[in-house]
Amino acid sequence: MCSNRLALYSQRMAAITLVFIVAMMALNAAAWLFPDVASKYGLGFSLTERQLSSLPGGEAMGLMGWQRLGGILLSSVPLLALAVGLVNLRQLFRRYAQGQYFSSEAAVYLGNAGRAVALWVLLDFLCEPFLSLLVTINAPVGERLLTISITAPSFVALFLAACIAIIARILSQASEVDSENRTFV
Repeated sequence: MCSNRLALYSQRMAAITLVFIVAMMALNAAAWLFPDVASKYGLGFSLTERQLSSLPGGEAMGLMGWQRLGGILLSSVPLLALAVGLVNLRQLFRRYAQGQYFSSEAAVYLGNAGRAVALWVLLDFLCEPFLSLLVTINAPVGERLLTISITAPSFVALFLAACIAIIARILSQASEVDSENRTFV
């Protein structure tokens, strides 16, 4: 593939990543503000979707304003970790667009992206019980929920995070070899 095309693709991916970060956070907030629209069109992310879909029909619309705000904040915590990973991925694409394929900075950005994905999964797991209590706090005694879940996509995300971390180490080694080779030439 031509180097110029690769740089162009990298620039596009950096821009798309930025758009995705903003859209992800906005859609998460919109799912809490308009749960009927979110459920109709399938807009929502794992934690938000699990919590809103666990409520009986129409009850999501009856959430108090403070519950919706709390839902936005609690469900955004894992997404912020994912956003940090995407920011690192964006920086990686920007380095690639500049032709810095084997730089140590590229390896750091890739490693940070992998760690952020793992942190996203962990925070999703930790925030879920608090979020389930928040959305059911006004329910009668005996109908309040405390949910904890580990889903198949969580295991896939952890596997991908591990793969990304290993590839980052390989990239780090490659950058060292590349810098050694440049000193001999």
